[in-house]
Amino acid sequence: MRLFLKSNRVMEINDRIIVILAHLRGGVVGIYAQQKLDELDQELGIQDWNNFVKEIKITFSDKTKAADAEWKIEMFKQGKKNMADFIIKFEALAMKADIDKLYAIFLLKKNIQYDIIKTILGYPPITMPETLKEWKVAVTSVGQGYESTEGRHNYKTSIRTIYEG
Repeated sequence: MRLFLKSNRVMEINDRIIVILAHLRGGVVGIYAQQKLDELDQELGIQDWNNFVKEIKITFSDKTKAADAEWKIEMFKQGKKNMADFIIKFEALAMKADIDKLYAIFLLKKNIQYDIIKTILGYPPITMPETLKEWKVAVTSVGQGYESTEGRHNYKTSIRTIYEG
């Protein structure tokens, strides 16, 4: 749409808004465009371009992606996942869900293995993590420590290899 406005040299704000609304047709978009055009017919003043763009973005943004990501991060458990993989996926989901830092800390503590959280909560109060970044560092270091001490050995016999984890 920006290219169309530029190539046709539509410079006036009201003209830009009218051109954009004229190209929105069918379904919910068409209904929205007709309502806005009716509002423009009744008003004689110049419209605010930034408000118009903001309104379009808010009205037609995909809110379901953020809601889906929030649901996924709430259900995202570490289980037997590698600590680094868990943290990377957790950060990605937290960004998509657009949750605040305190809620992210709550979900991190809730969804990580109990032993890891128990170890971190046993830290002296002065070294207790407070921010999300500090919690991720602490969880990663303790989790990788647990992973390195787990007895994962592969035993080879004359017939086959037995994998344990």
